[in-house]
Amino acid sequence: MNLLHILICFLRSFTYIVEIILIQEDKKLAITVFSFPPDKGNVGTAAYLNVFSSIFSVLKELQSDGYNVEGLPETSEALIEDILHDKEAQFSSPNLNIAYKMNVREYQALTPYATALEENWGKPPGNLNADGENLLVYGKQYGNVFIGVQPTFGYEGDPMRLLFSKSASPHHGFAAYYSFVEKIFKADAVLHFGTHGSLEFMPGKQVGMSDVCYPDSLIGNIPNVYYYAANNPSEATIAKRRSYANTISYLTPPAENAGLYKGLKQLSELISSYQSLKDTGRGQQIVSSIISTAKQCNLDKDVDLPEEGVELPTKERDLVVGKVYAKIMEIESRLLPCGLHVIGEPPTAMEAVATLVNIAALDRVEEGISSLPSILAQSVGRNIEEIYRSSDKGVLKDVELLRQITEASRGAITSFVERTTNSKGQVVDVSNKLTSILGFGINEPWIQYLSDTKFYRGDREKLRILFEYLGECLRLIVADNEVGSLKQALEGKFVEPGPGGDPIRNPKVLPTGKNIHALDPQSIPTTAAMESAKIVVERLLERQKIDNGGKYPETVALVLWGTDNIKTYGESLAQVLWMIGVNPIADNLGRVNRVEPVSLEELGRPRVDVVVNCSGVFRDLFINQVSVITPLFGFCYCLKRLHKLK
Repeated sequence: MNLLHILICFLRSFTYIVEIILIQEDKKLAITVFSFPPDKGNVGTAAYLNVFSSIFSVLKELQSDGYNVEGLPETSEALIEDILHDKEAQFSSPNLNIAYKMNVREYQALTPYATALEENWGKPPGNLNADGENLLVYGKQYGNVFIGVQPTFGYEGDPMRLLFSKSASPHHGFAAYYSFVEKIFKADAVLHFGTHGSLEFMPGKQVGMSDVCYPDSLIGNIPNVYYYAANNPSEATIAKRRSYANTISYLTPPAENAGLYKGLKQLSELISSYQSLKDTGRGQQIVSSIISTAKQCNLDKDVDLPEEGVELPTKERDLVVGKVYAKIMEIESRLLPCGLHVIGEPPTAMEAVATLVNIAALDRVEEGISSLPSILAQSVGRNIEEIYRSSDKGVLKDVELLRQITEASRGAITSFVERTTNSKGQVVDVSNKLTSILGFGINEPWIQYLSDTKFYRGDREKLRILFEYLGECLRLIVADNEVGSLKQALEGKFVEPGPGGDPIRNPKVLPTGKNIHALDPQSIPTTAAMESAKIVVERLLERQKIDNGGKYPETVALVLWGTDNIKTYGESLAQVLWMIGVNPIADNLGRVNRVEPVSLEELGRPRVDVVVNCSGVFRDLFINQVSVITPLFGFCYCLKRLHKLK
């Protein structure tokens, strides 16, 4: 480390010390908003986040804490009008509020690397964020808080140029924005608001930034605080490595079932009619209507349907209706994000229900917790995996049973959450209320709900263990530390670290407001990921077998994405391993560095060849796993050949 780097480290440390010493009223904060997706969306948008409502909520909290936000409007809508003048403004919009005009001489004096940008962008001011004479900084100042709009990449017409050109650089307008924030506004900290902006993706080294890397040059000595979606630890890691960000996670909105509408809803009603009237003389007529409506909804692209008007025996009618029913249930149960999150606002009871239903749908072998659908299926003498398989095949009675299980799961969890809500529908005082609920037998709300259903014989001990776990998850879901962690960061204090990822698979991501970290890349796939992968693979191969006339596929192609494997702790990688029939073996430190083949007797099917395409992020982050699986394919090929010879 040379003297320059030592000096830079000292300056950055000094700015954090200044944050601690300064009283709140004197601190200057620069809030930076983006266009998400980068350069494609409206200004002031971010992944899963209501940006301006969140900024307004945060500023109100900071104002009550002593920060100077003089002139802050009364509502978030007025805040949008102040800064954008048009809530659907794109970055090129002439309506954006101009906070500062920087002339070329001032820009060159404040930006020591300005001449390095001229190779790509010519002499300043250039065409971006400029009026022909000055460089323009968009935004608005309220007391000691500046809300600014981060400039675009500049490579909208040719994004590959930014990725592959050795001489690529930010444009003059981008550099001018960060020069303004650091040297004219003199921010004590910058808060990048939401997932995600462009700063951390600017040209330079992947890690270990130096003064020739543009993220380092742009951020300068300003402490960088970054609100980042809790489910995206891979890109949050990039922000930490390349722009020195202290990330603070925010909750992603709960996923809700997509539901049915128009023709699909009509189709569902026809199927209900068929179930009650199929043994009467109207059965064939209703099936003809189901086939006709299914074709109008384009379901004939996914389901083999007979011609309309063809007389079918009862067994075939049931099979056709079952396949259509299974398809619309698949559509209805698809998960979609429900609205946008507002920083500092915990979810409502109904939003908490949506999250808990998804958490309860997974077996958690490592914790000894059975999924709610599994417990309900066992109560009627069935195995949930058999029901899933039969439903995929279109067996009408199992499609209907799966619907009843799904409905009962949601009802039981709703009855549980309602015991912790106040009159406004907000979840409050979770710990005390759960203590009074758990362990009282028939008075437990889920037992009361299930007693009126066909699943009244559900194993009460398994249900109690599951709902104790869901109670802890509920407490974490509504625990709100997103604003509290920001205040700690702005005071130069420690922000608790925590894993990022999918809160459904890993509730330890909760509560939000943590400084996100990813995972040990050598620890995947985990045991839980392997168990989930086995279920997914067997369902996939079973479906392929049905589609291929009773034959298993010989080859499956699969892409290994870095982000997905971080979120799921290696579930995609585990799918590859289970398709070819091997189990990962971890050492005493939990690192996966070898695999063992599973016998065909245990596997219960042939080994399936897998064509794997690794993304760049996966290749770079999981080099150990790549080295483990690479020789594996040759080994499994030899096992297959040996089996054929026998």
